[in-house]
Amino acid sequence: MPDPRFAPRLTQIAEALPLRAAAFIVTLYGDAVVPRGGEVWIGTIIETCATVGISETLVRTAVSRLVAAGQLEGWRRGRRSFYRLSEAALAEYEAAARIIYGPAEEGPGRWRFVHLPEAGGEALMAGLERRGYARLKPLLAVGPARGPVPKGCLSFEAEPEGPLLAEFAAQSWDLAPHAAAYRAFVERFGALDGAAPATGAEALAARLLLVHSWRQALLRDPRLPLAALPADWPGQAARALFHRLYRALSPAADSHIGARFEGAQGLLPAETPAGISEAGQGIGGGLRQTA
Repeated sequence: MPDPRFAPRLTQIAEALPLRAAAFIVTLYGDAVVPRGGEVWIGTIIETCATVGISETLVRTAVSRLVAAGQLEGWRRGRRSFYRLSEAALAEYEAAARIIYGPAEEGPGRWRFVHLPEAGGEALMAGLERRGYARLKPLLAVGPARGPVPKGCLSFEAEPEGPLLAEFAAQSWDLAPHAAAYRAFVERFGALDGAAPATGAEALAARLLLVHSWRQALLRDPRLPLAALPADWPGQAARALFHRLYRALSPAADSHIGARFEGAQGLLPAETPAGISEAGQGIGGGLRQTA
């Protein structure tokens, strides 16, 4: 049965989050629109953003800026404007979606040491740090072996052995802000755990805020393998809560999408296409298939 506490708790979450309209719209596309063909009427964007307190004026300004930045592409059909993610933005979100919806990395994994050239080394180091690498020396970085190695660099890969991996990680990365972000996520969204929304609109708003907040915490985290993290790492509890809430909210949220989201060819389907694996690969991963 619907929980009367759900709506006020959802309002508290929306008011507490530092929501930027442009970033939230990208979340909306990635979670709800892209798996259903990728295009939607701007009126749907405005209506959905209003449920989390983002005004029509902010939406229209954000959409214009996303178009100017090459992240959205728009066209008109009659008097209506429709938008889709650009090819570049779609590729970026697909890569992020495999992380957002997928499982945690197991085991110690392979690690990569990257030696940078002196010319342009600082800019390359900044790029590696954004990808979760740690700076060991001015021109030497280390991180889990994922993604391409920057051109012109020297790299070594190895599998760690011995009991000191967590100690090495603690000395190389400042994990405190990431742990704090996960604890805040659990505290904030734990208020919705076990509570049922009264409407599909509430369910979708909650799911979008959930994905948006999880995305921000997770993609800023270097995402070290569990073997390199403290035993009490809060990211595990945050991931479990994310998966649990996503599945609980999805039936009502997907029904709302099927009833209210308009594309150029009519209403978008409530169900996402089949063929996305249970292992969390591709946009939405197993979550969208098992919700």
